Amino acid sequence: MPELMGAKNTVNAVAMKPRVGAVRYLNTKPLVHGLDDADTPFSLTFDYPSHLADQLALGLLDVALIPSIEYFLGDGYRIITDACIGCLGPVWSVKIFFRTPPEQVRTLALDEGSRTSAALAKILLAERLGVRPQLQALPLGSDMRDCEADAILLIGDRAIHPPAIDAVEVWDLGETWVQWTGLPFVFAMWVARPGIQTEAISQALMHARNGGLDNLQMIAEREAPKHRLTTSECFHYFHDNLHFTLGPQEKAGLKRYYELAAGLDLAPSGRTPIYDDCEIAR
Repeated sequence: MPELMGAKNTVNAVAMKPRVGAVRYLNTKPLVHGLDDADTPFSLTFDYPSHLADQLALGLLDVALIPSIEYFLGDGYRIITDACIGCLGPVWSVKIFFRTPPEQVRTLALDEGSRTSAALAKILLAERLGVRPQLQALPLGSDMRDCEADAILLIGDRAIHPPAIDAVEVWDLGETWVQWTGLPFVFAMWVARPGIQTEAISQALMHARNGGLDNLQMIAEREAPKHRLTTSECFHYFHDNLHFTLGPQEKAGLKRYYELAAGLDLAPSGRTPIYDDCEIAR
């Protein structure tokens, strides 16, 4: 009987762990380094960014790495750590492929895996060129060569390894944003829904990010073959294309992105970001 009670208590302890969701793309690997350890104070699952946002909104997750646009669409969300996915220039894994010159685009197909990049694409086309194309969904797993839209937004692995699309121009959206605004871009942050105790979670997430940055070469060696990359390509993606710290400039970039999104009715007005006491850890 004591053995059965002990086993039951163990199962309950596991079941009661906070539920955390992380992006399944390559770009998240340095953020989750070592989180498969048994001592991690939460259970971790992986999914597409848009799915994580939906699960957080439904209460199926307590904390998630969600698209930054979804933070401003949520109710009472808090940013709980300075670990994020961002860029200071070209990001490589978020691109628009134009079949016609950008100023002539009438239809835009949006990768269903992300919502921040979709909003960013709309902002850049509208604010820079005055272009507001009709939108089409590009389902996950679809054959993009069958898509007839004037432009196609791809994210993640699909952007890194795009099919043979006849493109007259390609925008790396990280590079386009930084050149236009002079600010970093933040694609995703660790966000908690209301009422969740996050101190232990946030510390674990920052520790994982710090460990990931210290082990980029090892992570690149492990992940590169899974994503049809060389170790060098994978390392430079982590080291040069991505940025993992939400500092003052990144917060300014996030604020600018929100203001532009609200101006195009892509987000509600009057929202102010709520940051937990997440000091810059590096």
